[in-house]
Amino acid sequence: QVQVVESGGGLVQPGESLRISCTAFGSIFFAMGWYRQASGNQRELTARIILRGGNIDYSDTVNYADSVKGRFTISKSGESTVYLQMNSLRPEDTAVYYCHALSTSGDEYWGQGTQVTVSS
Repeated sequence: QVQVVESGGGLVQPGESLRISCTAFGSIFFAMGWYRQASGNQRELTARIILRGGNIDYSDTVNYADSVKGRFTISKSGESTVYLQMNSLRPEDTAVYYCHALSTSGDEYWGQGTQVTVSS
């Protein structure tokens, strides 16, 4: 049984930093990442990292939403844990952040979500 477990999140003031973590269990994963969903909005990709490169070694390739480039950094530890370091946080970063894991067989798994609130 696959599990995706997130930790971190919370309330911070504008300009502060926060790190959220995610570990996936129960499968072999090709990529992991973070999506976020603000109230009234659709869920959107925030950052993603390739965990396994396959025949062409593009492991560690990362993608970011334009709105977080230069402020957020996604990293990995091993092949089942990812972190999202969020710096210079803004009120518009307030959202529920969901961890996403894509297995090598193409199955998708989601965490339960963790709330990040940026407010003074």
